[in-house]
Amino acid sequence: MPNIYLLFSHKLTPEQERDLKQNWRVKEFIYLPPELQTLWSNVPPDLEAIDGYLEPIKKWLEENASQGDLVLIQGDFGAVYIMCKYAFSLGLIPVYATTERQIKEKITPEGKILIERIFRHKRFRIYGR
Repeated sequence: MPNIYLLFSHKLTPEQERDLKQNWRVKEFIYLPPELQTLWSNVPPDLEAIDGYLEPIKKWLEENASQGDLVLIQGDFGAVYIMCKYAFSLGLIPVYATTERQIKEKITPEGKILIERIFRHKRFRIYGR
């Protein structure tokens, strides 16, 4: 049974946890340590290249994950690309969450339009498939 390493800026929803346990047979959910979570959630937009910036996260993943483990990777597009390639090179399985979006519009008595967006987890998908 694989573990899943979580490279993203949120907590899993109960629905996502259920999906990972039932459909992916995940044993343990492993979040980034706080200092690495801060790095992942705050990729500086002014850096020309971020490979060096991501080194501590790469090192953590290499030291902790085992071949066949899953890695949920979502965030800064460039960081996601780099970490997906890196995960594949380690024999890990990079995945992302897909959602179904519903939009509800309501017109108030004052004539304003209120828009409510509801995101519902659908599944996890392996990058590149």
